[in-house]
Amino acid sequence: MFSQGHAGAGAYARVGVETGVMGANPHRLILMLYQGARKAIAQARMHLQQGNIGPRGEAISKAIGIIGSGLQASLNKEVGGEIALRLDALYSYMMRRLLEANIAQSEAMLIEVDGLLATLEEAWIGIGVEAARMMAQQGQADTQR
Repeated sequence: MFSQGHAGAGAYARVGVETGVMGANPHRLILMLYQGARKAIAQARMHLQQGNIGPRGEAISKAIGIIGSGLQASLNKEVGGEIALRLDALYSYMMRRLLEANIAQSEAMLIEVDGLLATLEEAWIGIGVEAARMMAQQGQADTQR
């Protein structure tokens, strides 16, 4: 009885996410990856607390996939230089810690990775605000010429 409604709600949510992705600029896409990884870690913590082994593993796998196939894969190490190389190493560390958290059933490790992602997410938001401000100033300068 509830499965059809649940499937409909899931389809609606997927459309919302897909629409958000299609309309997002590159900065927004990275922000969405940070948010998605953090949401998966929150779900993993919930499942860990409830003793749901399978769903916990699925949520951790989702977070690892977002970090590896999304955040880490988006790095341009040639252009990004040392910052990109350090982020690459940090993303590898996070994925390893998530794997260890699943094996050890460690909420502390999940919290650690979430904290790292939260710090990066906050910095990324700050970069976006600053970039928008600089672009607005550039636009004003161009119109004054």
